[in-house]
Amino acid sequence: MKALVKTAAPAPALAVAGDAPLPVSAESRPSGGQRAAELLQRQGVLAVLVLLCLISSFVFDSFATLDNTRGITIQASFLSIVALGMTMVIVTGGIDLSVGSVFALGGVLAAWASQYGFLPALLVPLVVCGAIGTFNGLLVARAGMAPFIVTLASLLGARGLLLALTHEGATTYLVPRGSAFQELGGGAVWGFGYPVLIALALFGVGGLVLQRTSFGQALFAVGGSGDAALLMGLPVARTKVLVYTLSGLLAGLAGALNAARLSSGVTIIGVGMELDAISAVVIGGTLLVGGAGSVSGTLWGVLLLGVIQNLINQIGSLNSSYQSVVSGGFLIVVVVAQRYLSAARRGT
Repeated sequence: MKALVKTAAPAPALAVAGDAPLPVSAESRPSGGQRAAELLQRQGVLAVLVLLCLISSFVFDSFATLDNTRGITIQASFLSIVALGMTMVIVTGGIDLSVGSVFALGGVLAAWASQYGFLPALLVPLVVCGAIGTFNGLLVARAGMAPFIVTLASLLGARGLLLALTHEGATTYLVPRGSAFQELGGGAVWGFGYPVLIALALFGVGGLVLQRTSFGQALFAVGGSGDAALLMGLPVARTKVLVYTLSGLLAGLAGALNAARLSSGVTIIGVGMELDAISAVVIGGTLLVGGAGSVSGTLWGVLLLGVIQNLINQIGSLNSSYQSVVSGGFLIVVVVAQRYLSAARRGT
């Protein structure tokens, strides 16, 4: 007797390139509240900055003047360059506490090297400060040491090297008057100093790198989950070394530009600058745990801190110590807000 064979039903055809995408269910689409939370988390600092500037323009007659705007931007330009490097580091889930001392060291090295010409004044601080950043990155990425400890040690080391070069601060190196390097710090285009234009150019490049390149996407992946990034085949260790090197380079460049503007290598600057940079980055919406952030948010955060300092100067009866109080208050509010906004984005 011939056995009966039951034929299986044909398997459904697999989707191929060019097929229409599967419809997205309503449940998988972000709700209006989730989209609002995401927008507020990304652009909330810009809204606060614009609102504060509008109110200040009505309260203080001199706030909205072109001269005051130039003053705010030139003061913010040095911190913004340092904060740009800090943004890259924090996106990967790290931290760099050495940038304040590296900033001061870069200024001293630039002032000392300026007697030999324009290129040495730029290259010497970049090489030395970049080497400090690379050292930090190697210890963090290759030796597996905690970024907090490594960069804290570099903070002390860079400050010690600075004091050794200046004989405990007794020697101040001066930038030759009329030199091209001095013009780099004091020159201006349409009234806005070269450091401001350099900072804007760096932020433009940084935004493109972070959002439009594979390296930028690797930073987000490493900050989101280092183990998952390894499984994806990403060079996690090399990425971390590069971001710490970049942080050192940018801190050294900012110090060199500051020395060019002041026409000397000041030894007492940069103390607490790392905290200002971290505050600007976090206020700008970058998560301290890594995996999320933007350079535009950091720029708004730096400008917000600069406007706060300017308003304190406008009031006159308050000293600069109040900036730390206000900045600390902003930081606490932003961190708490980020926690609730992140929960709202997840719908929890």
